[in-house]
Amino acid sequence: MADPAALAALAVDAAFGWPHALYRRIGHPVGLFARLIETCEAHWNRPDRAPRARRLLGIATLGILVLVAGGFAWFAQYLALAYLGRWGWVAIAVMAWPALAQRSLYQHVRAVADALERRNLPAARRAVGAIVGRDTASLDEIDIARAAIESLAESFCDGIAAPLFWFLLLGLPGIWIYKAVNTADSLIGHRETRWCAFGWAAARTDDAMNYLPARIAGLLICLAGAGGWTTMRRDARKHASPNAGWPEAAMAGALGLRLAGPIAYDGVMHDKPWIGTGRMTASAFDIRHALRIYGAACALLWLVAGGVQWAL
Repeated sequence: MADPAALAALAVDAAFGWPHALYRRIGHPVGLFARLIETCEAHWNRPDRAPRARRLLGIATLGILVLVAGGFAWFAQYLALAYLGRWGWVAIAVMAWPALAQRSLYQHVRAVADALERRNLPAARRAVGAIVGRDTASLDEIDIARAAIESLAESFCDGIAAPLFWFLLLGLPGIWIYKAVNTADSLIGHRETRWCAFGWAAARTDDAMNYLPARIAGLLICLAGAGGWTTMRRDARKHASPNAGWPEAAMAGALGLRLAGPIAYDGVMHDKPWIGTGRMTASAFDIRHALRIYGAACALLWLVAGGVQWAL
């Protein structure tokens, strides 16, 4: 009998997400990674240190993080298989569940569409601000919709396709090592002076771990949206990230939209290239369309996971 742990983890996440009541009581596991990273950063990433020393200490931080995440996950998986036998996959699926984000991503993006449909721009800005890193205070309806769609496409990789990929490849240690690295990249893997040396290892490792999953995510979005192939092939490499451009370009092509372009971060405008050659205008309708494509892409991912685990 094939081990259905991946499908079970996907099913639990799709049904429940990470419930607010649970979050209020115990937080989320990635919060533990964040606290470890912030502790190391506070002690080791001092501006008086030379860039080389900060880079080495950033590598050490990532190494500690991977050892902690992978070690605990390996031990938990070992106990589940040793003591539960053929039912160990149930415990493994439950422990993998928090690393997936199908339902929470859908809910966050749907909240943006809901606010736009109510013509409530302040609420829409707050909703999109929860899922993007750019400045949102001055965004209009079109910019809000585009930002939500871009985040949906990119997070399909980071939040679902990549964690699942590493779960299928390396089991419970794989999915939690990926989440630890991805958390480190989101916190310290930036190009600003403060982070560029200390966060170098986190950024490069995250790029490597997302390389195949990002391209798989783009492929699935094209299949789910019945289009986007030309845009993905042509524009994926226009993105500053070596990976995020693949699902984003696929979504731009599937929707017939133009995404990315100039974006403001912390009050500074960044003149980023456009991805796609379609409409520059986007609305709540396009967010709803993107969510349908996202749902179909998740369903395809379920089929892939089922096929892989059956074959193994």
